[in-house]
Amino acid sequence: MRRIAIPVATSSLILSLAGCGVLGATGESSDASPTKGNDLTIGLLLPEKANTRYDKFDYPIFERRVAALTDNQGRVEYANADADAARQETQLQAMIDNGVDAIVLDAVDAKAVADGVRRAKDAGIPVIAYDRLAEGPIDAYISFDNELVGEVQGRTLLEKLGSGSAADKIVMMNGSPTDPNAGQFKQGALDELEGQVTVAKSYDTKDWKPENAEANMAEAIEEIGAGDIAGVLSANDGMAGGVIKALEAAGVTDLPPITGQDAELAAVQRILSGEQFMSVYKSYPQEAEAAAEMAVARVQGKDIQFDALTRDRVDSPTHKDIPSQLVTVVALTSENIKDTVVADGIYKVSDICTQDYEEPCAAAGLK
Repeated sequence: MRRIAIPVATSSLILSLAGCGVLGATGESSDASPTKGNDLTIGLLLPEKANTRYDKFDYPIFERRVAALTDNQGRVEYANADADAARQETQLQAMIDNGVDAIVLDAVDAKAVADGVRRAKDAGIPVIAYDRLAEGPIDAYISFDNELVGEVQGRTLLEKLGSGSAADKIVMMNGSPTDPNAGQFKQGALDELEGQVTVAKSYDTKDWKPENAEANMAEAIEEIGAGDIAGVLSANDGMAGGVIKALEAAGVTDLPPITGQDAELAAVQRILSGEQFMSVYKSYPQEAEAAAEMAVARVQGKDIQFDALTRDRVDSPTHKDIPSQLVTVVALTSENIKDTVVADGIYKVSDICTQDYEEPCAAAGLK
């Protein structure tokens, strides 16, 4: 599914240049097309609430950027489907009926949403796939480099195992089978793990729900034996929490290394306390702001800016050469919390270093 035209780092540079007015890609309201100015409405459809990032980060960041790009005249119509594909279909149709100027869509079910995307296209509404590559005639796509996410998880887990061998048994807790990103995370991880360790059990976890991951992990413990599990590659932080609950319920006190993704606050605290080994930090401000810039540029006819923001190309199961931007990621461990989520303003030290985490925070140099 992934076919990158140029390196990811270059995409980030282009985004930076576009924001500075290079390449003729300014964000000033004076560049607006005479047919559509700043009085516009962008629909934002996000997929779930189990992962706290969407309501807490993506939506407010996106909304603020749209306001900044439109002299506070632009409006964001927001809906979260709470992992319900049918609900998202209804939300998408409502936005089409309301005549929004563009839709930014993070699909619950990338395949099922294709008909809705087509209806939006027929209504003259551009659709930008956000975070997950939706099927159908989308105009552009922005996400993180998803295979790289899995590679980072797998590589970091192997480094932690150190002197391990191919006999070491790993459990893979993959994401939802309806999310195309989950397959890319999984493949990226397997590219690193295969031949290095034994994947003793692998699960595709319905709806990314922590409780489903917990049940899967309990089954894996029963079949493999808690003492024989060398590590767990969990595709995200919420599921990592479920994995930890299952291990602790089985009486495990010396937890194996467990990966994650999204740098959720609870996961950052678990990393400090040693319950979770790592997460993958993805710059939500960069992704959400670039998506807002794409949507506004598309609506206002700023073709040069839009092209500068979408220099990559990817293929979906239904369409090829989709203009895209793929954002790079960082392995988050206790050693770089200050330089990532704190430095980027995602969390304050006071958010992380509550009373229960004062000692590990001090050891990590967080003050």
